[in-house]
Amino acid sequence: MTTKKFTIIGAGNGGKAMAAHLAIMGQEVCLYNRTFNHIEVIARRGGIELESPPGGPQGFGQVNKVTDDIQKALMDTEVIMVVVPSSGHSDVAQLVAPHLQDGQIIILHPGRTCGTIEFRAVLNRCGCEAQIVLAEAETFIYASRSEGPSQARIFRIKEAVPLAALPARDTPRVLEAIEHVYPQFIDGINVLQTGLNNMGAVFHPALTILNAGRIESTRGDFQFYVDGVTPSVAKVLETVDRERVTIASALGIRARTAMEWLQLAYNVRGETLYDAVQNQTGYFGINAPSTLQHRYISEDVPMSLVPIAALGERYGVSVNAINSIIRLGCILHSTDYWRKGRTLKKLGIRDLSVGELTRYVMEGEEAL
Repeated sequence: MTTKKFTIIGAGNGGKAMAAHLAIMGQEVCLYNRTFNHIEVIARRGGIELESPPGGPQGFGQVNKVTDDIQKALMDTEVIMVVVPSSGHSDVAQLVAPHLQDGQIIILHPGRTCGTIEFRAVLNRCGCEAQIVLAEAETFIYASRSEGPSQARIFRIKEAVPLAALPARDTPRVLEAIEHVYPQFIDGINVLQTGLNNMGAVFHPALTILNAGRIESTRGDFQFYVDGVTPSVAKVLETVDRERVTIASALGIRARTAMEWLQLAYNVRGETLYDAVQNQTGYFGINAPSTLQHRYISEDVPMSLVPIAALGERYGVSVNAINSIIRLGCILHSTDYWRKGRTLKKLGIRDLSVGELTRYVMEGEEAL
């Protein structure tokens, strides 16, 4: 098998699983985390113990380098996997900007909505001159969790994950660079397509907020998608979803509806979104968050719903339902997520027409 040098930024559930899996596949792996205490045991043991269902990857993944020094982590590496919450993408971009080298590939896992556009804007503001390739996955390839300080478990590896580079003409280069370890990644067309097919934006914030009382009174002791998705809640989810799909259409993108996604991902159908969700047996047993201080609001509102709503308002699409969920999230967390989130000004695309935005994501800044 081809061997490449990978650096994983972030040693949470996903980062540890990815680092271990890549190491088991024979790749040269560096694991970076800003807090060394979090990776000290991995450094002492020299790797991560990985578990998965029968037939899946398992064993001890030997990690070549474990560090909290970003310069050392990026030195001479070929592919940089950013596996942190999307609310941290801007910070990571500032961190890596002075140390990037020509030819390196950076992939956000996942980008949520407009992740690579934000990352590129921050690199530009930092004066980064390295000629790098930047891409994002539509969703995270693993269902995984941390089992201990140097242990990880993979429950499932998705069979097909759309990926797109910014600009899209670089996507084949990214896919070629990682196909020896991740043949599951496929061409995601462009980063607007991957970002607007962000299903977490539809399900997570609205479902959490509309079940706020129940989450607080039970500490999440109910089935999130089964008990939490009542017919009335599903109507709100359908409206949020319809606004998202309409925004995509205004940008010339055919986004999957939530119903289509459920059919594609889980082979379930229903007359309504409520029926389809209730028919998804894979949701059985998944409990709600135990608190409202959860990434379903703190991450998905500013990094997913805010840019989706901003695109809608910029290009003439009604976003009343999405704005309502954003406003409720702001109230619940006493936080101005519009200010903290991915606004078009922060993304550097506020003044672009649809045609200019399309050229930017397809061809790059030189097309503007």
